[in-house]
Amino acid sequence: MLQQIMTAPGKIEFQEISIPKLNENEVLVKIMRIGVCGSDIHVYRGEHPYTQYPITQGHEVSGRIEKIGSKVQGFKLNDKVTIQPQVVCGRCYQCTHGNYHICDDLKVMGFQTTGAASEFFAVNSEKLIKLPSEMTYEEGAMIEPCAVGVHAVLKGGDVSDFNVLVLGAGPIGNLISQTAKALGARSVMITDLSNYRLGIAEEVGIDFTINPLKQTLSEEIFKSFGPHKADLIIECVGVNETIETAIDIARKGTDIIVVGVFADNPSINLGYIQDRELRLIGNLMYQTKDYIKAIELIQSKKINLKPLMSTHFP
Repeated sequence: MLQQIMTAPGKIEFQEISIPKLNENEVLVKIMRIGVCGSDIHVYRGEHPYTQYPITQGHEVSGRIEKIGSKVQGFKLNDKVTIQPQVVCGRCYQCTHGNYHICDDLKVMGFQTTGAASEFFAVNSEKLIKLPSEMTYEEGAMIEPCAVGVHAVLKGGDVSDFNVLVLGAGPIGNLISQTAKALGARSVMITDLSNYRLGIAEEVGIDFTINPLKQTLSEEIFKSFGPHKADLIIECVGVNETIETAIDIARKGTDIIVVGVFADNPSINLGYIQDRELRLIGNLMYQTKDYIKAIELIQSKKINLKPLMSTHFP
């Protein structure tokens, strides 16, 4: 079978390897769709802070079960599945206290360990999540970024009747915004410097789309949310300017969820955070429950994925 391998930034090769043999707890998945997201582009450009080469990518995937190990239960041949790409130790404090997604030895398929960019992929059945039979493989490959959105929004607690501000209208920011609305937010504002991305946000029904180069964000927040501003702020860019913006415009006592991956160390005013009792909350990836919720939201048509699928490759 063919397997993709990135030998160095910007250099992708394909190699012929044997179809993996299964152990008793593994499943062989025929890979049908792989999503290419911003993180993959960062790896391609050599800009991802936690990736070494050579690496086989592929962490947003869907497929069907081709073969099943002797001790695997709950799955059958031809089931549609997606794969949780976290590889965890199962022994550290976080793993034994319900937070395996921040395992002390966390590795992620496609970044620190082999991803699914191959014709077939052998994976422990514990990493599989069954997809509804009516779900397309394209939708199935988008469950992973949707789960990121679910996990991020739920970090802010119950967002029912909240005014939510999302900084960054890339795919993750878009999905976070859609998730916030799906989970009961009163209104959602999203910002970006790209009118193209803001147009997609409008297409999927985000209430307010703001380009800070053309509009004054503080004025737009007052106009749309009123004097009490945003109840929750979610940063989805990962640059110094946006985290500074989040802190500057936050109402006192506000939670700021940090989703963006920072390539450089940001400089922020901790005195301002202390004085205003702001809370910066880190956010990483997801758990199985976030995948299940993402599937539910997509099935119920509360999240619109199609505008986010910019290009299809055969």
